[in-house]
Amino acid sequence: MAKEDSPSASKDLQELQRKLSLLIESVQNNSKVVAFMKSPVGQYLDRHPFAALTLLVFVVMSAVPIGFFLLLVVLTSLAAFVGVMLLEGLVISVGGISLFCVLCVLGFVSLSVSGTIIVSYVAMSSLINYWFSPSPALYRGPRADHLLSSQNRPLTQNPSDDASRP
Repeated sequence: MAKEDSPSASKDLQELQRKLSLLIESVQNNSKVVAFMKSPVGQYLDRHPFAALTLLVFVVMSAVPIGFFLLLVVLTSLAAFVGVMLLEGLVISVGGISLFCVLCVLGFVSLSVSGTIIVSYVAMSSLINYWFSPSPALYRGPRADHLLSSQNRPLTQNPSDDASRP
């Protein structure tokens, strides 16, 4: 049984090795990889394989914490944005309601002041027309008694004549 599994396992391993070598060749023949390997950093890593392996392990292992950190930054920024929007919406709503209340009070005050001014105007104009009317019969002010008494009394020429009459 072990001999039967061995030929198929070796065929699988050979197939895997062939695919891996094709992958390595395609990576090594990539133009960006070739340009990197010609750079000073690539040449240093080619001469120091332990440093290259350490750098590779560090990059792979740090990808998850960096990803979590970036996710935290994005979520915090979104939460802050939504919070600011909600807070701004709340402030605008409270300000709008306050403005509405102030405008309602100002409307009531302006109606009251306008009504008071109109009533005062009508009352004053009526009083002025009553006191200073050209018709003495309609006038009942303090001078009315004098005007009425001088118009309604009988005309006599001499007050002593009235006393001498029988």
